[in-house]
Amino acid sequence: MTNSVDKENKKSILVSYCGLYCPECPLYLGKISDMARDLRKELRNIQYDKFAKYISKLSKGKKLENFKECYDVLGAMMVFRCEGGCRQGGGTDNCQIRQCNQDKNLEGCWQCTKYEHCKKLDALNALHGNSHRKNLKNIKKHGINEFIKGNKGWYS
Repeated sequence: MTNSVDKENKKSILVSYCGLYCPECPLYLGKISDMARDLRKELRNIQYDKFAKYISKLSKGKKLENFKECYDVLGAMMVFRCEGGCRQGGGTDNCQIRQCNQDKNLEGCWQCTKYEHCKKLDALNALHGNSHRKNLKNIKKHGINEFIKGNKGWYS
């Protein structure tokens, strides 16, 4: 019994203040960051920059003129990694949603009476549509542990 409670607690801490579930996030998973790192390493090992410079002079390889920019983008992708959920100190540094919840001593927005019309949550709309708001309603209605067992929207 204790093991299942411990597992539920570990999972529940990964539900962010805004209702998103950290294990669904590409930054939390780190897979893309790892692949970008590994690809950059392989490109360096085989000196792909020299190949790209040569092949870009041919019509078939014209797009490789931008190899340096591609390599730099992979470098940028490497740093997008989250060391833990926002309730554990991870996530973005200046999150107004996290700050609001901490100021109100809430576990998450679902505990706030004003979350349905909260302007702070609008900051997530461009990336997540209304997934976070659907998640918050789900958590409020069914509880955090039931939410974790079900469909956890990330994009909508």
